[in-house]
Amino acid sequence: MKKVITYGTFDLLHWGHINLLKRAREMGDYLIVAISTDEFNEIKNKKAYYPYEQRKMILEAVRYVDEVIPENEWEQKAKDIANHKVDLLVMGDDWKGKFDSLAKYCDVMYLPRTANISTTKIKNELLLANAY
Repeated sequence: MKKVITYGTFDLLHWGHINLLKRAREMGDYLIVAISTDEFNEIKNKKAYYPYEQRKMILEAVRYVDEVIPENEWEQKAKDIANHKVDLLVMGDDWKGKFDSLAKYCDVMYLPRTANISTTKIKNELLLANAY
């Protein structure tokens, strides 16, 4: 069985997220999604609209996802790869090169982001819409 893992906040789930999850799942037999906890997001100066437990529930309902685990810190990726016997780490290409050091534990692949969609874009558009 080939195991794949990806990481992210996955707030305001949109079709760009689904594209990433679908492509990641097609690269293996089992997809693990590690999502940033609220506490970890705070460390990263990032604020999610939905709290961790709700984001987890949403991702668990996505058919491409086999397992959802918490991401508590930057340094846990190597441990996750070992503990879950992961063969491939998949990330969006906005992270290109950032996780190359993990190639000693598993294959690392960066996928192109889906054009014209992001959680930041959605939040900005909602703010603009509410400004009128």
